[in-house]
Amino acid sequence: MASGGIARHAYTRCAKAGLNTDIMLRKAGLTRAQIDKPDVRITVESQIKFLDLAAKALRDEWLGFHLAQAFDLREIGLLYYVAASSDLLGDALQRCARYSGVNNEGARLNYRAEKQITLGVSYEGVARHPDRHQIEFMMTTLVRGCRQLTGQMLRPQCVTLSHLRTGEFKEIKKYFGCSVVFGGLVDEIAFSKRIERMQISSADPYLNALLLKYCDEARDRRVTKPSPLRLSIENAIAPLLPHGKVNASEAARSLGLSQGTLARRLKSEGLSFSRILRELRYDLTRTYLREKSLSISMIAWLLGYEEVSSFTHAFKRWSGKTPRQARAA
Repeated sequence: MASGGIARHAYTRCAKAGLNTDIMLRKAGLTRAQIDKPDVRITVESQIKFLDLAAKALRDEWLGFHLAQAFDLREIGLLYYVAASSDLLGDALQRCARYSGVNNEGARLNYRAEKQITLGVSYEGVARHPDRHQIEFMMTTLVRGCRQLTGQMLRPQCVTLSHLRTGEFKEIKKYFGCSVVFGGLVDEIAFSKRIERMQISSADPYLNALLLKYCDEARDRRVTKPSPLRLSIENAIAPLLPHGKVNASEAARSLGLSQGTLARRLKSEGLSFSRILRELRYDLTRTYLREKSLSISMIAWLLGYEEVSSFTHAFKRWSGKTPRQARAA
């Protein structure tokens, strides 16, 4: 579940544009009542679907990125005030990571301090591959929040996102002020180690101590179920497809399991690795075919096929059409 703020901002944008929001809500599995009540949580899957539908209706392929620049950061709620009342930016980001599930249980923030400060997002119980706008909203909001809390125009060293985009990305590169890599193995932002000790002007240790208690209570109330095995496998192997590293052994390693344990768990749930891989490739193909700038040979490579002919034969088995016929339709 998620607080649903991102979906509500997209809904407002659509309503102002005079679009038929009822159809989009229904397709995403949402109701007007859920949107109208800010305290009602919605599923992360529905939020991802609605953002995609809204982006298409608005003809804004960077909807999440644009929405993240336009809202008041205080609307984030408890998580924002925990960060804003912290003393140092490193502390603020660690606390955001610890309590990120309060706002979104499906896309968790991770904090890692090594040679760089790395903020990563991992998907739990939700398929990663259909999402573009939610993750771009989150990454943009993170950078915007760091800048607002410190009063400095902080620039990441690199932004990496695992979904694919084609083009030059001038607008998003200008905003972040660094290289932006799409189609990577992870979703993360890397900052210089020096940001860890940056002071936050609105620091309030007494308020912070009080808010941390509320965050602990809110986190404890939410019982997180283990991510379904199928989704865990999809999220592990989707970024690996273009690199030709997809097999059951690699998937097991990514999940911290032995190959034998993975095979037994798959069998107990009536699944097979080959079926999950096949259906994931089919879902991704349908997404990629809508990207007119992607050639059929590029799509074949993105899905891990060495030969276009192998990809064409596989897709025809799945759908009864060749990729070119499906794109034309």
